Amino acid sequence: MRPGFLMLSLLLCAAPLQAQVRVDRTTWQGHDALTLSNGTVELVVTTGIGPRIIRYAFVGGENILAELADTPATTTALGDWKPWGGHRLWAAPESMPGSYGPDNGPVQAKVSGNRVTLTQPRDAAGLEKQITVTLAEKGTAVTVGHRLTNATPWTLDLSAWALTIMNGGGMVIVPNEPYKPHDEALLPTRALATWAYTDLSDSRWTLGSKYIRLRTDAGMNAPQKIGVANRPGWAGYLRNDTLFVKRADWDDTATYPDFGVNTEVYTAGNFIELETLGPLRKVSPAAAAVHEERWFLFKGVSAGTTEAALDAALQPLVSATK
Repeated sequence: MRPGFLMLSLLLCAAPLQAQVRVDRTTWQGHDALTLSNGTVELVVTTGIGPRIIRYAFVGGENILAELADTPATTTALGDWKPWGGHRLWAAPESMPGSYGPDNGPVQAKVSGNRVTLTQPRDAAGLEKQITVTLAEKGTAVTVGHRLTNATPWTLDLSAWALTIMNGGGMVIVPNEPYKPHDEALLPTRALATWAYTDLSDSRWTLGSKYIRLRTDAGMNAPQKIGVANRPGWAGYLRNDTLFVKRADWDDTATYPDFGVNTEVYTAGNFIELETLGPLRKVSPAAAAVHEERWFLFKGVSAGTTEAALDAALQPLVSATK
């Protein structure tokens, strides 16, 4: 047995598990991992690599997260970075190679009841990354905490950046600000950031009065991305009849990266990400940038073919996540 896995075994044996949530050892693509389940949903978090959440699904159902173990690595000055899939923690604003510290090695895992804390030692970019996963005793709710600790001797501008690679074949949904007539709202209500490769005439975009949508298309490899200042605090991903919703609070007093946005979406081919960002802070050595997401999963969602039908399907579900 590997030393890191022995430590994990001792932590598991010592942890007083709640009856409603099971935490069991497993493997994913040959890497050590843990499964959390409350009988309704299950998550797989990797301990042999990461920190990563590689699976989120109804028990025995289809994974809403992508699994990309066979995707080639990107070679950087810090080493080979692999997408792997699922959910990860990065540092914003994005830089090369600074944001691309590899997470290809084992992490420390601590189990406490229905919570698993995954900590990557100082990476090649000088950051310590920690993801905490807490599964509710019933239902589908998951709280995902992110901590990005500055392990360099310098003060850094950092935002904890939570990126979720979704299982392809669906569409990301980001809410617009509530509509108001011109004579009631003279000033702008949100920032929208675009990249040099953003093309809003691309057929993968649907820009409606209530929602911005971006879908995957395996035959269209040109990347698309936007960022929005998302005050409503939620965004979703609909694939077939399964809806994934993530929530992240907006702070009116904070500064956010990328022209002031806290939600970003990206696609290229069948690859698609739904991302949120925490406030941008000056983080001194040994201090940390933190950020929290709350996840929910719904099945049997019939979205129809119009924005009105989509809105009617989404609103009761999104309201239930507050």
